[in-house]
Formats: sequence, structure tokens, C-alpha cells
Amino acid sequence: MEGEMKNFIKVWLSVTISLCYCYAIGKMASKGIKRLICLIPVVCIFLYLPLCLTSVHIGGTTAFFIAWLANFKLLLFAFGLGPLSSHPPISLPLFVIVSCLPIKIQNNNNHNSKPNPSQNNNPSPGAREGPLNYAIKGLLVAILVQLQLAYEYSDYVLFVHPKLILLVYSIHMYFLLELILAASAAVARATLGLELEPQFKEPYLSTSLQDFWGKRWNLMVTGILRPTVYKPTLHIFTRVTGRKWASLPAVFATFLVSGFMHQLMFFYLGRGAGLKPTWGVTWFFVLHGVCLAVELALKKAVTGRFRLPRIISGLLTVAFVMVTGCWLFFPQFTHCKLDERAFEEYAALGAFFRNVWSSFVRACKAK
Repeated sequence: MEGEMKNFIKVWLSVTISLCYCYAIGKMASKGIKRLICLIPVVCIFLYLPLCLTSVHIGGTTAFFIAWLANFKLLLFAFGLGPLSSHPPISLPLFVIVSCLPIKIQNNNNHNSKPNPSQNNNPSPGAREGPLNYAIKGLLVAILVQLQLAYEYSDYVLFVHPKLILLVYSIHMYFLLELILAASAAVARATLGLELEPQFKEPYLSTSLQDFWGKRWNLMVTGILRPTVYKPTLHIFTRVTGRKWASLPAVFATFLVSGFMHQLMFFYLGRGAGLKPTWGVTWFFVLHGVCLAVELALKKAVTGRFRLPRIISGLLTVAFVMVTGCWLFFPQFTHCKLDERAFEEYAALGAFFRNVWSSFVRACKAK
């Protein structure tokens, strides 16, 4: 862990220096191909830096923030788009923070304008849900961790179906992400006065794949893929197929890129265990891209003449996501041994804090 923390500091120091360079390039190079050429070396560096880390939590989070989030924002910045190209220009510290973190910039320039109720009453997801909601989710996470520990160390492992364990992992991941993001949003709001971008919006209430992927699940990724992949592809195919059907190849292209990026994240995670990718994650997103394109085509064909009851479409959507997830997506967690490595990291972190506490107690007694 000590070596990993040193590498972590070196990686983020390199990220900060690189983003300072990008900020300077934004001042000197006009938007377009010229600025893109100047930023390409940084994009390559950000793809390399996660290889310096091997842990699940530190390495995985860093890989997402710099290899995916920061790189896609820098590609938008090259053409004068995205949050890094706001007007008036943002400061250097804010540029660094917004580049690699899911930060949402609040526009408070129009002091003389009338208040907008839709803006003032639309807090972040963390602010909307009360402490009781998160207390319940925290309790569920604790129960799920105990179930996973019981599965790992129990003598009755053979009586538990592996798919059920994958289901427990998926629910655990969802609730844990919500709690981490809520805590991060509270810290960012209290210390920096900034809001985190929304991440989830009750995905278990989805009524279609379009509703699930576009409005409820992983909205942070949706928000970065829409301007970088979906809109350019939509613009290109609008000239070829017309506006009505251009959204279908645009949706598929978005899911294809998402599949490759998710596979890259699992490559970074699996590298710590010396494993090669199986490409199951990519096929998961290719499958959902095809199915969502078919769903959109059917909606355009029937044009509102037929619609399933909400409860039936909701159950079918959630069931389809869970079945395909347990088939293609969630097995990657066990393939990369993320569960075993995560518990090892928890144990190492606990041992570290116990050693720190023991050293503190000994120092107090010596005095």
C-alpha cells in the first residue's frame, strides 16, 4: 500500500502538471485541429498513467477520472466545446478540478435576471434524498458485505448459485456508488461550493432501455458520451439517412464507444491481477446498443399507437438489464478477481489504521 500511495501521488502530480499545460494551450492555440494536435500528447499520457497503479479502488477510480472523463473533456475542449470552454473562461484551479472530476459548474452571472424556479429548486441528487434514505442504503451495503464475506468463508459455498452472488455484487456496487457520490457531493458543496454531476436516478424504475440508459443509469457517462460521440454521429448520418433514422446509428456508435471504454477500465483493473480481457463487457454494450436501436425503431414505426402498461415495460426492462448483466457484464468482476482484491485492500487499510493507532498510543505512553 505504501508503494501504491507513492505512485498515486506521482500520477496525480503528473495529471495536474499536464492540465496546467492544457490550460496554457487553450490561451495560445485557437480551437480546432491546431489545439487538438497540441492536446493529443496529454491524451496519450492520461491513457498511460493508470498503468502505474494496481489497486482496485485507487487504480480503478483514477483510470475512470483521467483515461475516460478527462480525455473526453479535453477532446471537447480542443474544439471549444464542453465545460472547459465556458464563457467567461474559468480559472486555472477550476480548470484542473473540472477536467478530471465530475464537477458541475453553476452559472451565476446573471445577477439582474429574475430567479428561475426550475433552477433554484433543482438540487443535486445528493441533496434531494434525505438522511433516512442513505441510512437505509448504508445498512443494505453492510448486510450485502456480510453476505459476501459469508459466501467467501463459509463451508456451504456449493449451495449458493454463482448467478445469485453476481446479483448481490451488482446491488452492492450500485448502493456503494450512490453512498460514495453522496458523500463526495457533500464535501464538494461544503468546501468548494460546487456540485457533482448526477449519477443515478432510481434506475430500478426504468420503463424502457431508452429511459434506463438515457435518464437514469450512469448519467455522468451519458453526459460525456452525448456531445463527444452521439451528436457528431447524429450530425453525420442526418445528411445520409435523414433526421428521422439518424438517431439509430448514433445510438449504436455511442454504445460501441462506451463498450470499448468500459473494456479499457476492466483492462486497467485486470492488469493488477495479470489477466487478459475477455471482451464480455464490450459485447454487453454492443447487445444493448442493438436492442435500444430496435426499440427506437419500433417506437418510430408505431408512432404512439401501441404502448405496454408501465408496470409490464418496467419489469421487462429491469429483467433484461439484470439477465444480460449477469451473463456478460458482472462476470468480469470475478474474472478480474475484484471481489478478492477489494477485501484484501480493506484488510490492508484496516491494518494500516491499527498500526497508526498503536503508534499513537505508544507515543502518548512514552510522554
